[in-house]
Amino acid sequence: MDASVSSKTDRLGRRTGPRRKYSVEEKLRILAETRVAGASVSDIARGYGINANVVFGWRRLERRGLLRGASTETASMLPVKVESPTLLPSVKARVEPRRAEAGARTHGVVEVEFPGEIRVRVHGAVDSAVLKRVFDALARR
Repeated sequence: MDASVSSKTDRLGRRTGPRRKYSVEEKLRILAETRVAGASVSDIARGYGINANVVFGWRRLERRGLLRGASTETASMLPVKVESPTLLPSVKARVEPRRAEAGARTHGVVEVEFPGEIRVRVHGAVDSAVLKRVFDALARR
């Protein structure tokens, strides 16, 4: 058995060092031994110094198709269709505030999020003086 990390145990037999890493090929080789007629998973696991539950976990992964060797794994390409093109700005957009005509009311939504899950959302006409007082009060919190 080729160990990539040596594991140490204390006087009670508990692992104290880093975990042992097993390659996919090593896992598949150990799993192949468990499929031999009359083989005991716990005996095979004990022979490698592995808990039997780890080997049973590998069996579940293999059954689901999640444990594959490098030689059997092939990359497959999926078809992609672009529905609407993405446009990247070539020049920075310049936003200028629109001035409301005399007597005209502006409507919209102003939403501001503060740290601590505080959210202020104002619908309709926005009175800047009132909004400033709200923000000042939140800043003092």
